[in-house]
Amino acid sequence: MDGVLERYERARERSRALFGLLSDDVYYDKPIHLRNPVVFYDGHLPGFAFNVLVKKALGGKSIDPDLERLFARGIDPHERDAFDGNGGSEESLWPDRETVRSFTAEADRQVADALARADLDRPGHPLLDKAEAVYAILEHEEMHQETLLYMWHRLPFAQKRRPTDYSPRTAGEPAPSEWMDVPGGEVTLGVDRGAVEFGWDNEFPTHRQTVAPFSIERFAVTNARFHEFVDSGGYRDPRWWRPDDWEWLQAERFEHPLFWERHGGEWFWRGMFDLIPLPASWPVYATHAEASAFARWRGSRLPTEAEFQRAAFGSPRGEQPRAWGADPPATRHGVFNFSSWDPEPVGTHPAGRSAWGIEDLVGNGWEWTSTAFAPFPGFQPMPSYPEYSADFFDGEHFVVKGASPVTARELLRPTFRNWFRARYPYVYGKFRCVS
Repeated sequence: MDGVLERYERARERSRALFGLLSDDVYYDKPIHLRNPVVFYDGHLPGFAFNVLVKKALGGKSIDPDLERLFARGIDPHERDAFDGNGGSEESLWPDRETVRSFTAEADRQVADALARADLDRPGHPLLDKAEAVYAILEHEEMHQETLLYMWHRLPFAQKRRPTDYSPRTAGEPAPSEWMDVPGGEVTLGVDRGAVEFGWDNEFPTHRQTVAPFSIERFAVTNARFHEFVDSGGYRDPRWWRPDDWEWLQAERFEHPLFWERHGGEWFWRGMFDLIPLPASWPVYATHAEASAFARWRGSRLPTEAEFQRAAFGSPRGEQPRAWGADPPATRHGVFNFSSWDPEPVGTHPAGRSAWGIEDLVGNGWEWTSTAFAPFPGFQPMPSYPEYSADFFDGEHFVVKGASPVTARELLRPTFRNWFRARYPYVYGKFRCVS
């Protein structure tokens, strides 16, 4: 199959570079409590690829059954347990680094050999029809690279190696609250399996929804605008919060978004490599709970998944493959595909605006919707990874759309759906309001 080996090797090279950002002493640390430590992800990425493609799809032999089980799958912690800034090391519970590296090297070798030589597209095969297992392992690694980085974000700056050529882009005036009217119309959600090379099971099958006319903010809510909510006492007023969200807020003693820090009476943004005086023009990164509370305070709400789809991919001429039209994703269209370690000022990529004139719908941060993550009518779990979506149809996860600065370009298709718990504070999640 053309290109799959090169794509796998490109993803592995990027993952190794991301691990290379860390000092050696954090290998067994947990940047986020109840996420696995760094060592797990070093083994998990090639281990998952080996388990799914070589063992499960192609019937290959084990390398080390114990390590294959150990590195098989991560976890999704509940927010009641997930927030703990203390981290911690548990080196004695995990294999030594040389054992992990030996396992990953052999897993990489066998996966690469399979991608180069095996018959990977077998019509009717439960795991290799349209090469499903191949694309599953490729996108799994690309998605996990973002997981790595929001974990790395929580590490002390001294434990990361800052790239010499990186300087965050902070200049820019705070964008005003400006509303754009989107006419009603039919929206396509999902896609049919036969129409695409690959999709995750939650993207199938296609169906149509009618969306009524609505107004949506041209720009995502910025730090400057969210600061008004914080200053007004929004975190101390239960009127704006759902009961479960208010309970979480009190238990965790949150008074502002996790990416904000206060030092010497001044607000700062916790960047990937620096504390930065709070950039007023950057989108605020917030939980679904915080975004919903802000929207209620403003007398508005978050968009539904269908409304986001209409705003991003609709046009007066019908639906289009990208928010900006038909051109392939490029740096000029938005902040994605690892073009920055941090956000950038909203509205600085006008080439990426939608047909309705709405900015940054793809890039600079995932966009929260009010839609609970659930299957589309006719959903069927995918054979190569049946628990991928089904384990999270629990009413506690909400759909996010678009992309963050560190979302791979291969994941920018209109049908791609991501999801997080409403009170999970670590992700690169921005939002805008609808009325």
